[in-house]
Amino acid sequence: MARELLDQGATVLIIGRKQEGLDSAAASLGPRCVARLCHTADEKRATEVIEDLITSHGRVDYLVNNAAANPQWGPTIGVDAGMAAKLAEVDLWAPLLWTKLTHQVWMGANGGSVVNIASVGGLSPSPNTGYYNSVKVGLAFLTKQLSAELAPRVRVNAVAPGFIDTDMARHMPPEQRAALLRQIPMGRLGLPADIAAATSFLLSDHAGWITGHLLAVDGGMLNARAFDPAVGPV
Repeated sequence: MARELLDQGATVLIIGRKQEGLDSAAASLGPRCVARLCHTADEKRATEVIEDLITSHGRVDYLVNNAAANPQWGPTIGVDAGMAAKLAEVDLWAPLLWTKLTHQVWMGANGGSVVNIASVGGLSPSPNTGYYNSVKVGLAFLTKQLSAELAPRVRVNAVAPGFIDTDMARHMPPEQRAALLRQIPMGRLGLPADIAAATSFLLSDHAGWITGHLLAVDGGMLNARAFDPAVGPV
């Protein structure tokens, strides 16, 4: 996503918790990428980062809330307080925090566009990630709520990725990967570039009359779950 926005002419600020990864990413992205160490849910540090951005660059027109955590794997009934707090902090509170901060320092007066990265997991029940999915439902609703509250100056939308071909997916057992691909009408896993293109579109003036929208980018998987080729639509 950072590379896509850089290609569109933006200066991009990326944040992360690990300096080595940030430095590597910034070096690969070039001089118009600014990297800052920050835990996304740390309000004090986030405020410093945003204020520094305004001081150095004078504006903040776009925000992508992409950071997420998922310490849960297994039945939802097994979620403990620590898991629940971590998920709510990173996946729900942090997007609100960064939207609030950018609204306060620039977007509220000058306009802007926000995209939250949700998940197709929040659109249909699935095994092992039920609480994560529930929090992503909350993020989808937060998107709609903020879009109503911050209009007309600020647009707020969300992208719901399906299964993306990342390192996590590459470690999937071959039989599990094959079974997953059979559920995707487009016949392949998504690419990071697929999510980047959707995000860039929603941020841009091309989507200037779109707000409060959740765009599923999943190769048609959700739609196909309601369709059995043997019996037709259900």
